[in-house]
Amino acid sequence: MRVIFDFLIVGCGLSGVTCARLLAEKGRRVLIVEKRNHIGGNVYDFHNEDGILVHKYGPHIFHTKEKEVWDFLSNFTKWRLYQHRVLAYVDGMYLPMPINLDTINIMYGANYDQDSIKDFFARVREDKGEVKNAEDMVVSKVGRELYEKFFLGYTKKQWGLSPKDLEKEVTARIPIRYNRDGRYFTDSYQGIPQYGYTKMVENLLNHPNIGVILNTDYKQILSEISFEMLIFTGPIDCYFDYKFGKLPYRSLNFEFETHDLDSYQQVATINYSNDYDFTRITEFKHMTGQKRSKTTIVKEYPMNEGEPYYPVPRKKNRELYSLYEQETKKAKKVYFTGRLATYKYANMDIVVKDAMNLVKSILGD
Repeated sequence: MRVIFDFLIVGCGLSGVTCARLLAEKGRRVLIVEKRNHIGGNVYDFHNEDGILVHKYGPHIFHTKEKEVWDFLSNFTKWRLYQHRVLAYVDGMYLPMPINLDTINIMYGANYDQDSIKDFFARVREDKGEVKNAEDMVVSKVGRELYEKFFLGYTKKQWGLSPKDLEKEVTARIPIRYNRDGRYFTDSYQGIPQYGYTKMVENLLNHPNIGVILNTDYKQILSEISFEMLIFTGPIDCYFDYKFGKLPYRSLNFEFETHDLDSYQQVATINYSNDYDFTRITEFKHMTGQKRSKTTIVKEYPMNEGEPYYPVPRKKNRELYSLYEQETKKAKKVYFTGRLATYKYANMDIVVKDAMNLVKSILGD
């Protein structure tokens, strides 16, 4: 006998579970189908054999200016109020990142203040006229030397491309601070779920109108279920059977190490722009606040093959995506949301916000 649902949701990441919870609370019966063997998508975390809570797919720090998003998720988790700090290893020094007053003073042995640092940037930045790519965007803000020391090598490793070959949006959001604010994010709401992201997702899914099937490609069960509408959060080119070709993504290989140390490094994340093959090292205990005699770190190695994490921001890729986007307008009772379905890099709060807006539009709220 075919089981009838109001909604089939493909993907159990933040997009899918947010849609599921909001629909379930409105009385809709929802089934989520996930190809991985766990819930939570890329925010999945777990305790390793040493009892240390680690993020399987790299560090995730929740931050947002959207009170509506923060309040929604706060129904399903308490927060550890945490503000992320990052250092960049440059010329044998550990320097605050994003670049701020302390970064410049330490690097150059200078003594700028909040007024004179503006004169420094005015001297070093290059007037590019029309900003055409990611390199232009950075040098127009911080000049050539800082670009080469902090951004060039990191970008090449992260994307496998020169910044000249990437859209300007890649580096458009890079802040330059004229003060000593060492926080990586300055959003009003910042934190880590107190008991982990997986527990938060479990709470989101804890509703009698929500069912979840793991380890399954949704296409394998279409003959066994009936549903009124479909919400797709997977790769958009996959949904359309790659009819226009595959959309390029950058992937990551995560190498975890546990050390018999209380602490491995000064802050949660250290970027390595010009040294080693990995882009950064993250130590999880800084984020979770756990007290353990050992500590676990993860090194991130960008690669072309593997799980799709980052849409490659180039004009030709955006044009290819637009072909798929046109196809979505022809789909009946099918909705697309989330990073992979919209081929955009979006922070967690934007993913949740987009899902909330989608449900409102579907239900007419």
